[in-house]
Amino acid sequence: MIDLFKKTPPPNYVTRKQAQEMIDDAIRKHNRNATIISMCVGWVVLALFAEGLLRLIGVIDPIFPWLKITL
Repeated sequence: MIDLFKKTPPPNYVTRKQAQEMIDDAIRKHNRNATIISMCVGWVVLALFAEGLLRLIGVIDPIFPWLKITL
């Protein structure tokens, strides 16, 4: 006979403390990744700005001869 009234173990619910820890970990990971990405983008922008400034004042020759910037 099939035991239809067999007790099943209760599901493992996440407690409020565990949920808050998971949220905090996710926020911490997001902030770390966003900081690294922002740092890389900042360095690229700074490098492009410096290159453009050096090309403008004539320290670096233009890449293409027809692309000459002057003040």
